Order: sequence, then C-alpha cells, then structure tokens
Amino acid sequence: MIKPIIFCDFDGTITNSDNIISIMKKFAPPGWESLKDGVLQQKISISAGVGEMFSLLDSDLKDDIIQYVKDTAGIRPGFSDFVDFTKKADIPIYIVSGGMDFFVEPLLNDLLSTDRVYCNHANFEQEKIVIEWPHTCDEHCDYGCGCCKPTIMRKLSTKNDYRLVIGDSVTDFEAAKQADFVIARDRLLEKCRIEGIPHQEFETFFDVINILKKLQEV
Repeated sequence: MIKPIIFCDFDGTITNSDNIISIMKKFAPPGWESLKDGVLQQKISISAGVGEMFSLLDSDLKDDIIQYVKDTAGIRPGFSDFVDFTKKADIPIYIVSGGMDFFVEPLLNDLLSTDRVYCNHANFEQEKIVIEWPHTCDEHCDYGCGCCKPTIMRKLSTKNDYRLVIGDSVTDFEAAKQADFVIARDRLLEKCRIEGIPHQEFETFFDVINILKKLQEV
C-alpha cells in the first residue's frame, strides 16, 4: 500500500486564485505585469520577479492587503476535509508556497501547524515591502526559486518516500519533476502532459481525497 509524503502548493492550489497576482492587480502601479510575465515564461527567476513586484508596494498597505486577501482569496472546496483525511491516514503534508507569510498563515487558519508551512517572509519596516527568502535553493538548484520547493523536498523526504506534489503553476514544475506522482491543474497540468510526468487532474480537494484513496489501494 502506497503511503505518500505530500508537498502542496498554496496560491491557486489551496486558494481559488493566485493571491500574488490578485494583490498586484489591486494595489500595484503599472509595470508589474511585465515582471509577472517574465516569471511565468521562465525568463526571470521567481525570487527576482516576485521581489521586484512587492517592492512596488508601500509597506503601510499591509493591513489593507491582508483584509483584501481574506475577503477575496477563497479556499478551494474540500481542503479542510483533505487535511482531516491526511491526519487520519497518518500521511505527512507540507505546504510549500511562493507566497508570503503575512497572508498564507491567516488563510490556513490553524488547519496546519506552522512547522508544516514553508513560505517567504515579507518585511514591512521600510517604505516599500521587502521580501526575504528563508528557504533558498541548495547546491542542487540554481533557478532562483525564492522558496525553493525542490530543496524543501530533498530536506524533508528520502529516496524511499513516495513523494506526491499538488500544484497548479509553472512555479511548481521543478518540484513536479522530483515527484513520484503529481496532482495538477492549470499550467502545471499542461506541463505534466507535455513532459510525460505521471499525474492526475484535480479541481477540488474532494478530487484529491479520491485520488489518494486509489493510490492507497495500489
């Protein structure tokens, strides 16, 4: 029976939309779109693009941004049931997110302990928001990931673990290439199809639960 260790993205995966893109659309001045496009087209690193996008925002917007994300993000259906399922099945789950702690942790709402959450840190002490990167790439990765999902996977799992990645974007692709199986949607789904990575599509976390149940039967 397969018992995976799960590495799950946050923005656009646990939430219904990508919060960084949503924040930029609401609060950023013109010019951020080219940075976003550069990241999605893999022309500039995630850390460079995201760091520059947040540097466009005034630090005194912090409370407004948090409230905006709480009002608009929306948690994908079935997520709390999914967390309960993994706890009952004793399946370890880690959230690996290119998002920022100041909005990731409130949205998770204590469903998972903070030691299971890996994300970036936003510093509001200067005039503009400064992003800090506590989980940078190790010697095996030079993509400038910011929060390096492959590095976290190497740190938390062994070659004997069945590594399962859940995600939605090209920013999850390097992690997907390390996974034994991927549960994907949106751009990550397209990438998995093109590259022949073992995967299954999902839309809600009820789908994810059903996929995990079938994997446990293997």
